[in-house]
Amino acid sequence: MSTKTAPAATPDYTIANSDVVSKYKTAGEITNRVLAQVIALLVDGATTYEVSSKGDELLNEELSKIYNSKKASKTPKGIAFPTCVNPNHIPAHLAPVSEDDAGNITLKNGDVVNVMLGVQLDGFPSIVAQTIVIGATKESPAEGNKADLLHAAWTASEAAIRTLRPKNKNWDTTNVVAKVAKEFDTTPVESMLSHNQERNVLYGPKEIIINPTKQNKSQMETFKFEENEVYGLDILISTSKDGKVKPSDYRTSLYKLTGNNYSLKMKLSHKVLAEFKAKCNNQPFPFNIRNLDEPKKSRGGLAEPSNHKVILPYDIVTEKEGEYVAQFFTTVAITKNGLVKYTQPEFDPELYKTEKKVEDEEIVQLLTEPLRIKKQSKKEEAK
Repeated sequence: MSTKTAPAATPDYTIANSDVVSKYKTAGEITNRVLAQVIALLVDGATTYEVSSKGDELLNEELSKIYNSKKASKTPKGIAFPTCVNPNHIPAHLAPVSEDDAGNITLKNGDVVNVMLGVQLDGFPSIVAQTIVIGATKESPAEGNKADLLHAAWTASEAAIRTLRPKNKNWDTTNVVAKVAKEFDTTPVESMLSHNQERNVLYGPKEIIINPTKQNKSQMETFKFEENEVYGLDILISTSKDGKVKPSDYRTSLYKLTGNNYSLKMKLSHKVLAEFKAKCNNQPFPFNIRNLDEPKKSRGGLAEPSNHKVILPYDIVTEKEGEYVAQFFTTVAITKNGLVKYTQPEFDPELYKTEKKVEDEEIVQLLTEPLRIKKQSKKEEAK
């Protein structure tokens, strides 16, 4: 006599599962807390190396405080996006390996600086980015194109978030960001992408693009947003007229495992990749090579796995000298009750004095919409 064993239920890794929501929220709380601490470090004379290093230290310190019980300790946790400190015309990915790295820039009052960082719990990432002008105060606010830029980026982010409603399309978000940027005489950074997120997946198949090229428009798929999706909404706005960025001479320190395999030929490549996998716990999230035993020597062993797409380098691009880029990144959930921000960048309009404002009535109306859906009474539903 034989019996059939019922197949194990497939785990629900969407935010329909309250356990998943809890992990996103806890990760978001850590991320928000550390972001505030890192923003406070952005002062005249600070360097990108010391601030980004301290940011990662604070993230690891917070992570060490949770999931330490015997049962919970088996749950993976870690940095989902190493701390990056990006001044002025550098949009992203600047996290120098050492003090003598060319990317170790000394910050000064008046610099436009964005910080991006995040953590993941059980593969669910909550990431954030926020931009400030160093030294700006309510008594002496930033003015001119820097102030216009900060208002543009924040307003575009808040408007874009409100387009992430079921049945809306990705191009709705693209168009709203373009409209807001134009109101402030700014431009979205060309071809920048946002993605839906899944467990252990930062870059899901659904893509939102800002300032697309003609080629982008022909290649991008159109889709509708759906309930129970999570998006990493990345809004980057530039003071330039075209928003074009180009490769820079800065060497990235961020790499991510792709899940691809290749039979590496070089002994050094094998050694460095093995250490890389061990140090990042085989997690598919960006990892800063400053955590390797010998970061500088290790660079020689990263080229081969990078060329064969075993690891993905986070290249550093730049806008034109004299231009500025502002970024706001929010991890947003689409729930049955509306939109939920798992991470919350902040913006104080009193620090940035602009003469410009949104005039487009559709955008003005969009910005007044609450994130949460107001529940209808049974009488209203029956109408």
